[in-house]
Amino acid sequence: MKTRKIPLRTCVVTKEKLPKKELIRIVRDNQGNVKIDLTGKANGRGAYLKRDKDVFNKAKVNKILDKHLEVKVPDWIFAELDNII
Repeated sequence: MKTRKIPLRTCVVTKEKLPKKELIRIVRDNQGNVKIDLTGKANGRGAYLKRDKDVFNKAKVNKILDKHLEVKVPDWIFAELDNII
C-alpha cells in the first residue's frame, strides 16, 4: 500500500518544519481582515504558528505576524489563540 505524503509547513517563529496538523494558520484576506483558520483552507495570505503558548507570546512581543501578514494583527487574535490550546 502506498504511504500518504504528510504536508509540512514552517512555523514563522521557530522556523521548524512540522506537519500541517501540528500548526495553527493565521490568515489575512483581501480586505485586510485577520482571522484564525482552523481548517487550513481559507483564502488569503497565511502564516503558521506552532501550537505552543511560548510561541504565541514570542509572536506577539516581536510582532512577527504583523511582518508576515503585512497588517496590524489585533490583540484579540492572540487571546483567541490562548483559548485554543
